[in-house]
Order: sequence, then C-alpha cells, then structure tokens
Amino acid sequence: MMRVSGILAAIWMSVASAVVAEDMPVVVELYTSQGCSSCPPADDYFHRQLAGRQDVIALALHVDYWDYIGWKDEFASPAYTQRQHTYARAAGHRSVYTPQMIVNGKDHVVGAHPDQVEKLISAHKAVKRNVDLDVKRDGDLIEVKAKSDIEAPMVVHVMRYRAEEKISIKRGENAGRVLTYANIVDGWEKVQSWNGAADLSLNLRVKGDQPVVVIIQRESGGPIEAAARVF
Repeated sequence: MMRVSGILAAIWMSVASAVVAEDMPVVVELYTSQGCSSCPPADDYFHRQLAGRQDVIALALHVDYWDYIGWKDEFASPAYTQRQHTYARAAGHRSVYTPQMIVNGKDHVVGAHPDQVEKLISAHKAVKRNVDLDVKRDGDLIEVKAKSDIEAPMVVHVMRYRAEEKISIKRGENAGRVLTYANIVDGWEKVQSWNGAADLSLNLRVKGDQPVVVIIQRESGGPIEAAARVF
C-alpha cells in the first residue's frame, strides 16, 4: 500500500507541475521589418496563429537594419535591434537576421518555419518555471509580485504593444504591398534588477490602454523565467 501511495503521489506531483507550466504563457519574440522581403510569411503566421493565443505572449519587435534599402519601418527601434544582437552574442552567433523568432529567450528559429515554432512552444509549455509571477492592473497602476526558486541575476522588463496595424508599403523590397502587423511592441523598459533571493514587489505606473507585458529574464540575453500580460 505504501508503494502504491508513493506512485500515486509521484503521478499527482507530475500532473500538478504540468498544470503550473501550462498556466505560464510562452513568450515568442518576432524580429521583423517592413523592408524585409522574406518577412511577410512570418508576419502572417504571427498575426493569424500566435498573436491571439492565451498560452503565448507574442511580441513583434521591428528592427531598423533594413531601413537603408528604400523604406523606413515606422515601428522599428535601434533598441530592438540591440536586443536581437544581445541574444545573438549569448548564443554565440556572429550575425542576426529576419524573420527570426526567439522562444522564451532561449531557442532561436527562422520565423517562417511554423512547425518548428509550434514544437518549441509545446516544449516550453511542459517545463516547470523557476519564478512564480503575479501581475495585476488597476487603470494606470501595475502591481508586480514574484517569488523565485533560484538565485540568479535577473531583470524585470515592462513593455506595451499595439494589437494590429495595416501598412501600405510604398518603396523597398515590399513596395506595393499592404501588410498587417500584430502585437507591435511600442515601448520597452528595463525596470529593475532582481536576484531572486527575496520576494519581489513593485508598483508601476503606465499610460494608455494598451496591453502591458511583464517579463522576468536572466541578464544578458538569458532565458525568460516568467511572463504575464494584463489588459
């Protein structure tokens, strides 16, 4: 009886861990550009299949290194280009490219390969997280609380995004096309460093009614330990 009880307990603990993991959304960052001719298929998949999912926080970060070929991406920011380069250095890569998706700050994949992206999302959903994150919103006030099972250098990031924009592109490689972009990051801030030794408690103020995403990530392009979104 003791042995059976132990097996049942192990099964229950495994199921409980899976439920916790399922409740934590997976962050998918798309690095894209309006001036990139190979990006529209990835942008379309991102818009139609990822942007509206509850189990995924999909964030489109438009980079500026294609602006020189004839069309300036109005959503692009050098900060997002820098973030992509930080990921590349952390992974030991010499260059960056579009369209690229990075899953939970860890796995890099070509954004135009939906099957690979979906497999990575499923794999990350099954992983138990080291950080328990709770985010609440009351108007412009964001309350952030977190507990960690690990001690490591981490950073609390806060960002907002526009749900959807349709753009008529006049010049460059995509000239003449009307493209729809989703979950366009419209402001990214590193709020605070945290080492996980003590519980985290923050009160932040944001402006506007855009969705707000809070991410806790290891420093220098490391994995994302937890993420939450409030509307």
